[in-house]
Amino acid sequence: MATSTNISIAVAAVAVVLLLAAIAWVARNKRNQHRHLEAEEIRVQAREESLQIGQREALADETAAKARAAQAEADAKAAEASGLQQRSAVHRNEAATSRDELNQQLDRADTIDPASTTPETPHPEGYKETRGT
Repeated sequence: MATSTNISIAVAAVAVVLLLAAIAWVARNKRNQHRHLEAEEIRVQAREESLQIGQREALADETAAKARAAQAEADAKAAEASGLQQRSAVHRNEAATSRDELNQQLDRADTIDPASTTPETPHPEGYKETRGT
């Protein structure tokens, strides 16, 4: 009987090993399934976040474009203001030159006019008395 007991023990041992291998295989498959589902959930969340990030990037691009447009407009206005300042300076210089010429003409008229006896003779607005002061 010892042989049949040994055979029974060997068969039981093989059965236990096979049973443990089957349990390990099932557990591994279950774990892999769980990991697969978890990975899929992460991918779904990542796709959703990717859409949100895309929207934020689009908003950032739009805001940057508005900023560039505003800067270009500001640069154009600054250039326009600079041009106007230069034109103003030219006009002011021309006006000052014309005013000086007019004052010289009035002084000459006062000099040659025998009726002009006083330097207080009224002159047009803006006339600058150059004699005696």
